[in-house]
Amino acid sequence: MTAINALSKVRIEDGVLRLAVATDAKGTSLDIEGITQATTALRQAGGDMGSVLLVGEGGNFCAGGNVRAFASAERRGEFVGEVARVFHEFVRALDATTVPVVAGVHGWAAGAGMSIVCLADIAIGGTSTMLRPAYPSIGFTPDGGMSWTLPRIVGIARAREILLTDAVLNGEEAVRLGILSRLVEDDQVQEEALRVARTLAAGPTAAYAGIKSLFATGRTNTLSEQLDAETASIAAAADSPTGREGVDAFAEKRRPDFSSIRPY
Repeated sequence: MTAINALSKVRIEDGVLRLAVATDAKGTSLDIEGITQATTALRQAGGDMGSVLLVGEGGNFCAGGNVRAFASAERRGEFVGEVARVFHEFVRALDATTVPVVAGVHGWAAGAGMSIVCLADIAIGGTSTMLRPAYPSIGFTPDGGMSWTLPRIVGIARAREILLTDAVLNGEEAVRLGILSRLVEDDQVQEEALRVARTLAAGPTAAYAGIKSLFATGRTNTLSEQLDAETASIAAAADSPTGREGVDAFAEKRRPDFSSIRPY
């Protein structure tokens, strides 16, 4: 864990890998240095992490890409393409992780920030949280997987409307659409997101990995294929240390203790 702990915008504690995607610098735009560090951490952490916590350090979760940097780039297409490439390595690493991903979404989540929210398993927002695609407003198309994740969350017709009209969504509408999981008071967003991440990190991580694997195969499987995948997964879970502890605890009318079998 030394390599991860040395990264300034990444830290791990009690099994929670905390990743800062934006800071107050440059108007809480996507922090490419932080994103690069986060990608490295996701790929190195392995069994040391039981959950991932995505946060913004500043007034917003993430206000999108650094448009001023785009404007000043000599070769804009090459510059923006490289930013997208680095960002997408982070997206791939986040999508590949087998542990739950929690986002604490305060203030604005626009552009790349909204794309990141759509990648979280659980996204906690505040009463003042706002989301916006923001790409059409500068004549851009989406990155960060939004054209893939958003239709799967809200449906293709609603996703078209949100993206084409560059809709601004408040927290309540984002919850109704399933982009945010729920809302808390603004000053409780980070605390609640951390609480959820810690709870998940202390839980049956092998079962969570199996659930996320089933979600992944469900993207392309037929129902029959998914039923076969579920049969294999639940049988493997029943024979695993996590499954044995869970079933034994239920039969013995006690709380399961997964602490001794967590990978970290």
